[in-house]
Amino acid sequence: MHNLVLLIEHYGLIVVFLNVLLSQAGLPLPVYPVLVTSTALAAGAGAEDMTAIPAILVVGIAAALIADITWFSAGRTYGSRVLSTLCRISLAPDSCVRQTEATFVRFGPASLSFAKFVPGLTNIAVALAGTSRTSWAAFLFFDLIGATLFIGAAIALGVIFRDAIGDVLLVLDAFGRFGLVIVAAALAFYLAAKWWQRQRFIRQLRMDRITVEELRELIADGASPVILDVRSDALRDRDGFIPGSVRARMSELDGLKREYARESEVVVYCSCPNETSAALAARHLKRAGFKRIRPLEGGLEAWALAGHPLERNAAEETEDGVALAA
Repeated sequence: MHNLVLLIEHYGLIVVFLNVLLSQAGLPLPVYPVLVTSTALAAGAGAEDMTAIPAILVVGIAAALIADITWFSAGRTYGSRVLSTLCRISLAPDSCVRQTEATFVRFGPASLSFAKFVPGLTNIAVALAGTSRTSWAAFLFFDLIGATLFIGAAIALGVIFRDAIGDVLLVLDAFGRFGLVIVAAALAFYLAAKWWQRQRFIRQLRMDRITVEELRELIADGASPVILDVRSDALRDRDGFIPGSVRARMSELDGLKREYARESEVVVYCSCPNETSAALAARHLKRAGFKRIRPLEGGLEAWALAGHPLERNAAEETEDGVALAA
């Protein structure tokens, strides 16, 4: 354990930079333990070493901004596909996409100023800022605020609790190698718990999917399935929607019982990884009594990649037409 303390003391800034960078890049690594411990060691080393604390702040902010700029650029370049990539490398449940989307739609780029304090929100909020074509100026302004508050709060905790953290490190150091084993075991337990949470969530959503080809066959055969779009209004207006689909907010699904027969063929789609929102809506509708309901495999992206048409609202088309004419 003594070697671990020496590592943080001598290479603290490098450790902080890599830890924040990899975490903000999407890897499931805890950030605050490293930031708080590094700050506590710097604060406990004496007044002559207090200059290390501003350095920790600057390095932490720089690492966060580098990761965020990367995801923001990817969002602007690749659109909603980057969200799928984020959730594949993250151990957070895919429902974070839907929750983050709702938060971003409500607060806009300002959500970046507090996104890092909400588990599962930070990377996806940054990517959403990119996919929504947020300006670089607005992105950098709010993201800098968010990174400063996030890193600054950890540093404040390290300064305030430096004595308590020092005592904990001394206890772990007294255990020798066993202290390092305790730290490694705690990290392993954290990762295992996150992995189990994700696997449990995915198992809950296992159900039959309908492919794009099967949906096209249903429509061609005159089956007239009920196609529900459970994305947010902002995404529906921006990305378009499957022709004939019905806007269906998650909070209004119960009302569909009065509009459609329980025996109707119902297809639900979204634009989130693993069709998470669509699967959640399908489960809800099954509990409401609908018997034939399936999420669309691949969601809107699979429909578009297959070359099938998308519709847009009349207002959106008018605005696009004016923009093109201009």
